[in-house]
Amino acid sequence: MNYRIVEKDAFQVIGVSKVVSTVNGENHQAIPTFWDEVNESGVDERIAKLAGNQEYVGVCMDFDHPNERFTYFIGAEDIANVTQTELEKREIPRNTWAVFESVGPMPHAIQAVWQRIYSEWFPSTGYKHAGGPEFELYLPGDVTQEDYRCEVWIPIMKN
Repeated sequence: MNYRIVEKDAFQVIGVSKVVSTVNGENHQAIPTFWDEVNESGVDERIAKLAGNQEYVGVCMDFDHPNERFTYFIGAEDIANVTQTELEKREIPRNTWAVFESVGPMPHAIQAVWQRIYSEWFPSTGYKHAGGPEFELYLPGDVTQEDYRCEVWIPIMKN
């Protein structure tokens, strides 16, 4: 798998969130549907304009493992330092991240990368999940194209 290790300071994101279930893989359908809703309503453009950033993030956070759900946050890194907004604002803590490249149309390409991270990469490296949020970084481009590139960022620490 194509990956790199990155140290990144804490940063703020602004956007919208939704609690999704992982029961029977419901999150694999709920998250793409949530993206469609955000894009079709124009909320994505409002997020980018306020944040001053055209790189979107999809953040998995607030994990509730006993109830098999988590919060999925669609937003952008707040490089404009927004102080007043009706959108949610959350902090992603400083961490060491394993950053994985995804190439191909969404959502299938990135879902395959997620699966490989947990089934192949973690078991074969000296790293474990460090806890906390993990996120997808969506770079500008056409997400339906075979050559579309984005990234999955996982907080890690040595075993």
